[in-house]
Amino acid sequence: MGSGIAQVAATSGCQVKVFDTEQEALNKSKNSLEKILSRLIEKGRIDQQEKDRIQNNISYVTTLKDLENSNLTIEAIIEDLEIKKKVFSELENYVSEDTIIASNTSSLSIASIASSLQKPERCIGIHFFNPAPLMKLVEVIPAVQTSTTITSKVVQIIEGWKKVVAIAKDTPGFIVNRVARPFYGESLRIYEEGIADVATIDWSLKSLGGFRMGPFELMDFIGNDVNYTVTETVFRAFYFDPRYKPSFTQKRLSEAGYLGRKSGKGYYEYNENAKKITPNKDQTLATYIFDRVLVMLINEAADALFWNIASAEDIDNAMTKGVNYPKGLLAWADEKGMDWCVNMLDTLYDQYREDRYRCSPLLRKMKRENKTFFNTKQAVNN
Repeated sequence: MGSGIAQVAATSGCQVKVFDTEQEALNKSKNSLEKILSRLIEKGRIDQQEKDRIQNNISYVTTLKDLENSNLTIEAIIEDLEIKKKVFSELENYVSEDTIIASNTSSLSIASIASSLQKPERCIGIHFFNPAPLMKLVEVIPAVQTSTTITSKVVQIIEGWKKVVAIAKDTPGFIVNRVARPFYGESLRIYEEGIADVATIDWSLKSLGGFRMGPFELMDFIGNDVNYTVTETVFRAFYFDPRYKPSFTQKRLSEAGYLGRKSGKGYYEYNENAKKITPNKDQTLATYIFDRVLVMLINEAADALFWNIASAEDIDNAMTKGVNYPKGLLAWADEKGMDWCVNMLDTLYDQYREDRYRCSPLLRKMKRENKTFFNTKQAVNN
């Protein structure tokens, strides 16, 4: 991720220093960039002159002191709060008082990270999506300590790098990693109930919803260990709200080492002799699966808006440009209708009597007042 962010900044004309304590990691970063840029030349996207320009904008360093003249630093290390705080505290000893110190964390508290600094008002979250050079979205997350001037500067910088900025409140998972949880969680629940197998669930969401990958394909691509850890982190951070409850199925796969593509086996097998699973293409079943997952996603997006995590526009931009959803979830809610959303959620709640299926107060209010997210201004005010 750090290498990808460096490529984005260097391509936009910034002088970039890539820091790591291990020379081997820096060599890997440099070699990776060489391959990526060479591939872009082969595809006709850039020429040799552009490749040289980008590479000449990047240098590789092994001490934090080498970053002393930086205007902006972006940390992209292991998702461990204490390690991040230690690095930030040390970094502050070398950079100037005006340097913006940012974290690329996907879910950790920016306020907590900022607390490690003598000048916490300079700290902010700048969350890129993988691969950083290709994904358009960047979540910008001000902490409670962050100055408005720093936020404005960061938005200007990131937009100057030709990225789409979504400003998010400093809450667990920010926008994308919060709103996307039901894509995995409800699909796993449907599988665990024995309603459908993984191939049928994946096929249903791709064929009816237009998602590029099904949830089980995507979990195998991300890594079941990584996806489970994010789910568990969000679950704990939300004080064990049942909406974010992790799945025992994914936990057991992770414990068994069935991590997905990187281990050769997950929900699917990835080898020459792998048996292909044929989905059940019954349209009634597929519609039930798609509707159930979609309404849970819409509910999560509506609740993020209800709690002022981000604007309606930023929430929908985050999901379409951050994780390639076929359309924004709030726009999808407008299309399906508030009656459909509320009635579907109430039906699930009546069936299971679990708080997991509680309807967002905002959806219920909008149904009552016959409003939509994007056609009526009042609809986005709670």
